Amino acid sequence: MNTMLRAIRRVADRRRQAQGDYGWLFNPYTGNEMVSLDCETTGLDTRSAELVSIAAVRIRDDRVLTSESLDLRLARPGSLNGDSICVHRLRGTDLEGGLVVDEALSRLLDFIGNRPLVGWCIGYDLAILDRYLKELLGFALPNATIDVAQEYRRQLRRSHPDVVARPEFERVAERLGVPVMGRHTALGDAVTTALMHLRLQSGALEEYSGS
Repeated sequence: MNTMLRAIRRVADRRRQAQGDYGWLFNPYTGNEMVSLDCETTGLDTRSAELVSIAAVRIRDDRVLTSESLDLRLARPGSLNGDSICVHRLRGTDLEGGLVVDEALSRLLDFIGNRPLVGWCIGYDLAILDRYLKELLGFALPNATIDVAQEYRRQLRRSHPDVVARPEFERVAERLGVPVMGRHTALGDAVTTALMHLRLQSGALEEYSGS
């Protein structure tokens, strides 16, 4: 969903939720933290993919606070299959005792609050989470967002206008000198994305060339 539509929806949700339990999420954020977010799911279709795990880690100023992170596994969803297991490596047995969706989302909302969210191709994660949230609570995430893949494209275009940007997670991390932490685990990807964001903010991309 584009920025304009998200803004319009946020205004409508704020009005509906003003007196509700989560009305505070719609207040402007005035602190110095962000949250890097990642979800693992059973597929790539945002209309049907189900959540397997959710992770988030706080960023304060120029530090990734790995000691202040959230790492949730959900109860086995019905659409879990061999193809998705090959990606996130979470089998049915690994999800035994996992959280039900409404509890997981409640814990996520309490953790992220109204802080800005950072993610790699974050539109996918938002589409999945918003689908669940709208069904369960009647609103979508109102948080401001930063897409690190788009951030990389913009900076590369500005510093190396002759280069065609094809951002791939592992390649961008390598180019920025960021270690890839547990690829295709929600917490690992959230931490790696947070580190990439901080490197981009520091101007590290100007030291490199290529796509």
